[in-house]
Amino acid sequence: MKLYDLPPSPNARRVRIFIAEKGLDIPKVTVDMAKGENRTPEYLARNSLGKMPVLELDDGTCIAESVAICRYLEELQPEPPLFGRDRVDRARVEMWNRRMEHELLLPMIGVFVHTHEFWKDLVEQNAAWGESCRDNVTAKLAWLDGELDGRDFIANDDYTVADITAQCAVLMGKAVGVRVADDQANLSAWWDRVTARPSARA
Repeated sequence: MKLYDLPPSPNARRVRIFIAEKGLDIPKVTVDMAKGENRTPEYLARNSLGKMPVLELDDGTCIAESVAICRYLEELQPEPPLFGRDRVDRARVEMWNRRMEHELLLPMIGVFVHTHEFWKDLVEQNAAWGESCRDNVTAKLAWLDGELDGRDFIANDDYTVADITAQCAVLMGKAVGVRVADDQANLSAWWDRVTARPSARA
């Protein structure tokens, strides 16, 4: 197997953290998007959308989309269980992972894509939309701070893919000036816990 990677991408980081938590050793191939390496015919044959990450299996099968890759790796290496331990637990992890993706990660990406200099010549930016995303995700960080009251992790008592998704979103926020507020003690304590894990440096 090998992972086609884009180091700054929160979705690629989500997979790298997941791999590290599983204790897997998967070689990585960095794809330089600025040089157009993701638009070559060879890469588009792996993912016709030209996005990263992509996990290429030994038989040449390619899996794109970060959560799909994580689900495959969960089947490959069930321990530690990052998608839950039983039916109810798995449903709760799914619920919270979707919340973290839709309420935090996607709007944070919207801020980045539509306001950051990096994307200026790559997409048609809509600054108003980017600022709307900023307002939305700022409000959702306050909401998550309340949800974390009395809890160490987001979905259950364990570190799961929901924490990984939120972790990647909060880290991306630092690039666009969206940060955990000083009075968000629950969220700050959670951030300290997740970033103390060795996998946070994946």
